[in-house]
Amino acid sequence: MQIPPLEPDLADSAPNDPVLTSYDEKHLVTYWRLLDAAAAGADWREVSRIVLHIDPDREPTRARRAFDTHLARANWMADRGYRELLRGGTGK
Repeated sequence: MQIPPLEPDLADSAPNDPVLTSYDEKHLVTYWRLLDAAAAGADWREVSRIVLHIDPDREPTRARRAFDTHLARANWMADRGYRELLRGGTGK
């Protein structure tokens, strides 16, 4: 696995696959930032602006969907997906 980019292009929804994806590997930094923000109790709108670069005032539905799905995927990575990273990731 290569070092993930700091701010990769973001899909409107994160993957929901039961396995690690190349999207996950590219978005590790995003996932960790989301987990940190959630642990700190940050408002989802602020996180959407700062981490996801989506303005929730202009695009509330898109911002909320992106936030919810990426945070869910971040939690999946922290609970289960990290094991695949330790095994070498997707290999792509």
